[in-house]
Amino acid sequence: MTPTALRRAGIVGAGSIGVAFAIVFARAGWRVRLFDPDAQRRAAAPAEIALRLDDLTRFALIDESAALIAARVEIVDTLEAAVIDADLVQECAPERVDLKRELFAQLDKCAPPQAILASASSFLAASEFVDQGLPGHARCIVAHPGNPPYLVPVVEIVPAPFTSAAATTRAIALYGEAGLMPVRVKKEVAGFIFNRLQGAVLREAYCLVRDGVATVDDIDTVMREGLAPRWSVIGPFETVDLNTRGGIASHAQKMGPSYERMGAERGQHDPWTPELVEQVEAARRAALPLDRWDARVSWRDRQLMQLARHRKNATHTDD
Repeated sequence: MTPTALRRAGIVGAGSIGVAFAIVFARAGWRVRLFDPDAQRRAAAPAEIALRLDDLTRFALIDESAALIAARVEIVDTLEAAVIDADLVQECAPERVDLKRELFAQLDKCAPPQAILASASSFLAASEFVDQGLPGHARCIVAHPGNPPYLVPVVEIVPAPFTSAAATTRAIALYGEAGLMPVRVKKEVAGFIFNRLQGAVLREAYCLVRDGVATVDDIDTVMREGLAPRWSVIGPFETVDLNTRGGIASHAQKMGPSYERMGAERGQHDPWTPELVEQVEAARRAALPLDRWDARVSWRDRQLMQLARHRKNATHTDD
């Protein structure tokens, strides 16, 4: 038995994210206890878990039988039972400050003192709903997943100013053991990284529809067939780094003024200052020296070719 198989997770909230986290932890060999105050949600969760595991089996995305993984998830009737021996408590309640504040007060009383208390909050920072008077406030943190986390592995680890460095480090280690890809967010900001990037795209998409520039379907087509294939292989910084010979500094010099004008049209003045470009360029050159630029461009193209082949050969079903 691996060390991961000894881990225990308590999940509070059996909605879509709670069910998805149950699959993530159980797939990693953890013992999972799942609680929801709604008896109907508790009753529905096993079938939902089984359905998603069957789909993962169909696409060869799990290494064990669906039944074996599902057997690691226990539905319990009380919050106390869910967290009593947990290494990690994952709160998946609705995005309400009052509700989360009450839950974290309960969790701090019921969970073992060494357990990490993590919220799946999408926008609310831990400092907004964790009372610093809680004895265990230093172990409270946000762990915001992609949705669904068993397919989108990134999880944003967002400590509050009062979260201890040890708790942050342990949370990153635990989510890594569970097969996720933790990203530490350095500051508490609404929406963290994931939803701020997603929000930027959505704001512009809504504006383009409002201004009569494009239809909803046209915008989805440009994203799906244009930006998304590249972004599924590399991120926005590497994309523009590889789009312009000379790298991201050359791109910023040539294209920065145009992006600044587009921002100004929306009342946003965030120019790419020389100091900011220098900071980003330094990070990219540390990751990819310019003498490897041509090789990386060829690698990108081969990755896109594989993706294009997969999409060409994909079989579409109605189920």
